[in-house]
Amino acid sequence: MAKVHISELVLRDGHQSLIATRMRTEHMLPICGKLDQAGFWSLEAWGGATFDACVRFLKEDPWERLQKLRRALPNTRINMLLRGQNLLGYRHYADDVVRAFVQKSADNGVDVFRVFDAMNDTRNMRVSIEAVKKSGKHAQGALSYTVSPVHNVAYFVDMAKTLAEMGVDSIAIKDMAGLLTPYAAYDLVKAVKEATNLPVNTHSHATAGLSTMVHMKAVEAGADIIDCCNSAFSEGASHATTESMVAALAGSEYDTGLSLPLLQEISAYFREVRKKYWQFEMDTHLVDTRILVSQVPGGMISNLSNQLKEQGALNRMDDVMLEIPRVREDLGYPPLVTPTSQIVGTQAVLNVLTGGRYKSVTTEVKNYLLGRYGAAPGTPNEEVKKMAVGNQEVITCRPADLISDELDKLRGEAEGLTKSDEDVLTYAMFPDLGRTFLQERAAGSLTPEPLLPPDAKEASTCPAIFAPSEFNVTLHGETYHIRIRGTGHAGENIRPYFVHVDGVSEEVRVETLDEVEVTPGAGARSGSAKKSTGSGSKGRPRPTHAGHITTAMPGTIVDVLVKTGQKVNAGDGVLVIEAMKMENEIQSAVTGTVVSIHVAKGDAVTPDQVLVEIQPE
Repeated sequence: MAKVHISELVLRDGHQSLIATRMRTEHMLPICGKLDQAGFWSLEAWGGATFDACVRFLKEDPWERLQKLRRALPNTRINMLLRGQNLLGYRHYADDVVRAFVQKSADNGVDVFRVFDAMNDTRNMRVSIEAVKKSGKHAQGALSYTVSPVHNVAYFVDMAKTLAEMGVDSIAIKDMAGLLTPYAAYDLVKAVKEATNLPVNTHSHATAGLSTMVHMKAVEAGADIIDCCNSAFSEGASHATTESMVAALAGSEYDTGLSLPLLQEISAYFREVRKKYWQFEMDTHLVDTRILVSQVPGGMISNLSNQLKEQGALNRMDDVMLEIPRVREDLGYPPLVTPTSQIVGTQAVLNVLTGGRYKSVTTEVKNYLLGRYGAAPGTPNEEVKKMAVGNQEVITCRPADLISDELDKLRGEAEGLTKSDEDVLTYAMFPDLGRTFLQERAAGSLTPEPLLPPDAKEASTCPAIFAPSEFNVTLHGETYHIRIRGTGHAGENIRPYFVHVDGVSEEVRVETLDEVEVTPGAGARSGSAKKSTGSGSKGRPRPTHAGHITTAMPGTIVDVLVKTGQKVNAGDGVLVIEAMKMENEIQSAVTGTVVSIHVAKGDAVTPDQVLVEIQPE
């Protein structure tokens, strides 16, 4: 029997880290036969961002993907990443939803559940672990590794002991940012093994170039399983290369027993598959040691870069990178992993773009400071806390204790759309997105985002395509000054662009016809410009006084909290906007009366537009 086992990540974390989780099921299934022969301890193939990407971009049913993979991998454990009480969404769910989700995941093919909590609050992991054990599957409790004044070996050992008492079958050291160093890994693995006597699985991103050494020292300290990724999707923001680790351990007491020629056949297949996804390649360095100082995960850097680009503020990236550690310290040093990475990252962007730290505070930061995500590892900054939530009471119980059973309510909300319990759970994870997906499925209109052809990639490398972002346009004798501020997510043949025309914020939508335009980073697109006539920026005035309510960044209106004629006080919420996957409540800066509302739920909005007008008293 092999001394050290390998869990292969190519079907989940590999493509999540390098091509934005865009690999389609049709490109996974043909190689499953060889993956199943390889002899991996497990294949990580579900969870994380795969569920979101399936529904949002690929228009695939994630449950069907799991079922197909289960049939194609009869001899190999399927592993999934589960965010504890958050499951695969971005909020805490009631216990009945957690139990149902775990059971259905087990029924459809998951064998190993890696359960973690972004706060390392084990209270948020308990129900998931209990549900996994009840289903008869393998429960793996994860330590979300990070570095701070409050995180040390003793901290993680205490957490591992608590997880062992909960009945987990193994412990994972989840180094999601690539912060582990080889000797720190050795000390931590050795201490956890001695304290729990459980199998230990190490997971370390290659962002800083240390993951191979981390695994070697972890193995020497007694690690039983190491997470690696096929060479076609390894290194950089991904993981140590499977073939390299197999070769490094071959012939030693830690020999994995895996066949290098078979692994190389699998690599050859995935190298060809990756070429199909060139448009989603992350623009990241092969090795980025900045992570060791900033502690910002590679995937988070890519997400921030895309968001800032859409806002025409990519030049502020360095400012945001400096602000992230400050926000993290203010919040009591949470590990930077979903959803806390989004919470910290979004607030850092707001702090930079709004011209004042915590001038605008996201709903998620407020909930975090109120204890609604769990207990912070350290003590949050009292001044920041007062600015964000004032004297509101902070909860000290497990957050889900305050959530009543909600599965029946969710079933009722999705009635008429769902055909199975799995559909109800899809709706539960992402209500608006899930509703749209289920409606389109029923109508037979599910259309995945297109994979651009190879010749478009060749065109995108031509220097001639790099157009200016600021220019003058003369039309019928009139000259207009145009500044492109950013671009939104492409819909079906349409992409919105946010521009200033003579200082006035506008939204222009480019609809594909038959001409080819290539924009840097977006690849080739056919285009014919049309002014938005839908729910975009048309008709919204520019702000001129404090009663004009605006947004700090482009996003989508989730809720309108006021009505025309309603009286509001300064600080009252008037809108909820979603940006960077986080919801942010926009508050009134004045006390007065709402005189007009320029938006509705679902509208795309950009900065420098009046969304709500309030007549100050």
